[in-house]
Amino acid sequence: MKIAVLIPCYNEAKSIARVVADYRAALPEAEIYVYDNNSTDGTDALAREAGATVRYERRQGKGNVIRTMFREIEADAYLMTDGDDTYPAENARELVRLVLERKVDMAVGDRLSSTYFTQNKRPFHNLGNRVVRGLVNRLFHGHIADLMTGYRAFSYQFVKSFPVLSKGFEIETEMSIHALDKNLSVESVPVSYRDRSADNPSKLNTYTDGLRVLRTVARLYKEYRPLSFFGVFAAVFGVSGLGLFIPVLAEYFQTGLVPRFPTLIVSGVLMTLALLMLVCGLILDTVAKKHRQLFEINLNLLRALHAREER
Repeated sequence: MKIAVLIPCYNEAKSIARVVADYRAALPEAEIYVYDNNSTDGTDALAREAGATVRYERRQGKGNVIRTMFREIEADAYLMTDGDDTYPAENARELVRLVLERKVDMAVGDRLSSTYFTQNKRPFHNLGNRVVRGLVNRLFHGHIADLMTGYRAFSYQFVKSFPVLSKGFEIETEMSIHALDKNLSVESVPVSYRDRSADNPSKLNTYTDGLRVLRTVARLYKEYRPLSFFGVFAAVFGVSGLGLFIPVLAEYFQTGLVPRFPTLIVSGVLMTLALLMLVCGLILDTVAKKHRQLFEINLNLLRALHAREER
């Protein structure tokens, strides 16, 4: 069984050698790949000296790096971690074991059930993690403990069937939503978390990256749950239209007159919009279900091809 450790990096010279050494000790049989994303501090050279295979992705953004890693690397199990030394390597074996032995599609390193909230000194990051976790699990009927962790293990089928669309740090949220929508098997493993050192600050921006994550959630909710998404707008327009129409109708029954034509027109427009939203939701829901069916067929073909290659 081939195991690949994937480490996307951007200016992690202060920690990358230690990270490579830790994961080499935890998984000595694994091949460790460091993908350098335009670092200017010599991250690639230090990773190579530590024994990692170094490759490059010139398009900036973590999503772009993961897209390239998933396309290029062939393995039976993939362990993804960050190069900033925030995820301890002692959980690596357990995460990989879930993929190889229990056939889990994605094993999630759950920081939020462990030391994240005490180690992380940025309160809005803590709040954002709670908000996104609650929002996604509610919208997609999931129970993933940590939506935005960068510490995960994947099966071959997940890696080769996951359509990477995000370019930046919102990629972890996209992975989680994809797994929930496609009914893939997901398990969480509580892992300890240590905050980055003071001389190696985070590259995440609380507000801009947080907004990107929320936009990603909204976009994927529209694409994966279109009937629910457009149904909300249909309900708002419909209720508003009825709210305007009922007084006009009551006045008509009382007097036989319709003196408020502008209100009646606006009511009609709102009801028309409600019907359009509902029809859009129904059509796109059918398309989304067809995509899920095709995904299952392609996944079965992928599994069969991988099994044949293993033989």
